[in-house]
Amino acid sequence: MGLLLLYIYSEKIALKKSVPTTVFAVIWFLLVTTLLCIPGTKLPKITWQDKIWLDKWVHIFLFMILVILWSKAYSHKKDTRSGSRKIFLKIMITGIVYGIAMEIVQKYFIPFRSFDLGDIAADGIGCVAGYFFAIKRFYPR
Repeated sequence: MGLLLLYIYSEKIALKKSVPTTVFAVIWFLLVTTLLCIPGTKLPKITWQDKIWLDKWVHIFLFMILVILWSKAYSHKKDTRSGSRKIFLKIMITGIVYGIAMEIVQKYFIPFRSFDLGDIAADGIGCVAGYFFAIKRFYPR
């Protein structure tokens, strides 16, 4: 809920043009990277979460917002306005590649974390959902 409020707050501030939307995209990217680099021993071990796939829903949400924020940041640039659909597609693909890369980082560099194809699928679903949201919301008509 707090993350959704952060997104809504960023919308309000960006409308006032007092803070560039890129700042929020960078902050979100750093937050996602930090969360994905938490050692496995620091993560909660609650079995009911496995039944509802909470981890996968979190991945979907994190990557969806990541793509939305970066798409929004680029949708305001005058030179990319006409080609924003291609820019949004590149942002989505970059998000998917970033998700795969973070799974590799987790496997080899983060203690007690592993490579999970389910997480990659959830990241991809989030990126695709973010792409379609961005097209619907930020694409010039």
